[in-house]
Amino acid sequence: MLQKFLDAKPLFYDEIDYARMPRIYNRIKKYFSLANIIHIIGTNGKGTTGRFLASALYHLGYNTGHYTSPHILEFNERIWFNSKNVSMHELEDTHMQLLSLLTSDEAKSLSYFEYTTLLAMLYFSNRSDFVILEAGLGGEHDATAVFANNLTLITPIDKDHESFLGNDIQTIARTKLNAIQKAVIIAKQKHVDVYKILDEIAINKDIDIYRVEDILTEDDVNNMEIIIKKEHLPLYLQQNLSLAITALHYFNIAYTPQCFYNARLFGRLTYLNDKIIVDVGHNTLAAESIATSLKDKKYILVYNSYKDKNYNEILKILQPIIKRVELIDVYNTRIAESSYLQESLKKLGMKFSVFKKIDEEEDYLVFGSFSVVEAFLKVYRG
Repeated sequence: MLQKFLDAKPLFYDEIDYARMPRIYNRIKKYFSLANIIHIIGTNGKGTTGRFLASALYHLGYNTGHYTSPHILEFNERIWFNSKNVSMHELEDTHMQLLSLLTSDEAKSLSYFEYTTLLAMLYFSNRSDFVILEAGLGGEHDATAVFANNLTLITPIDKDHESFLGNDIQTIARTKLNAIQKAVIIAKQKHVDVYKILDEIAINKDIDIYRVEDILTEDDVNNMEIIIKKEHLPLYLQQNLSLAITALHYFNIAYTPQCFYNARLFGRLTYLNDKIIVDVGHNTLAAESIATSLKDKKYILVYNSYKDKNYNEILKILQPIIKRVELIDVYNTRIAESSYLQESLKKLGMKFSVFKKIDEEEDYLVFGSFSVVEAFLKVYRG
């Protein structure tokens, strides 16, 4: 069974064999038939940009797949086709098909993410006009980079996953941007170095570069105002929407505002009710976006953090909108020691306690990672 097969694979590795995915895909790629692939790389906003674009393409009559990660509660959240998550029954069939293409050693050696990427792309084969393919934490060596694509979309790039990608923005940006193959549309960036490195790579690879702000028209701005008002989109989701719209322009596809209605990806500034907001953001750039979007109110922050995250800076950024912090238990080997988090909170002068239950009179912001939101939803939904 697929779930049992994946559960046997570790989610994280101390060392990664970057040659494995290209080698295995090159051997079996004749069994994949994929049309237009749009690759999304960056630090923040990949999931929502992809879902905006995938939803619009589907509503415009195109068979569209969207591969995103990680999932919050159910594995099949990662593989979306024509407006819904692909059923586990269909994925079981694709799993058996994929196993028949791989040797036993290959199937065993592929990482969780590598195998899931092949699974999604095999499912999308022969049934998709467009595939929106979201990179994982990397770029150049990411499992998604082995597939020939028509267009790369670059969301904002910032520091994150430093232990894998590098400790400075130049190294991180170069690692991500080296995944570009053909043409690229880049969203507005916080760091000037991202543009400089992109220009260097574009010259070496003879790549066409487009900037979002140079593509958007007056009609786009008017359409976005309609969508933003209807969907109540905060600023950072508006930026993701604009990147999705420019991708439609690249393929000369006309759209209407209605194509983007109800297209938000769950867990991205999602209101469970009037008092509870959940967001899977887990880095400083995400924290800045949240703090700006929610600046007119104070919240109880339900929080925890992976130990490789800059939680000191994240908490400092969120502090102006936080009444107090409630630390939620998350059972994951990557989670930071509670004592370290508590020490950071003490230094910042932030009140904190252990999360036990929801007070219906309070406003909550659940933030810290997919794992934090997952742990909270299990309590919230009983």
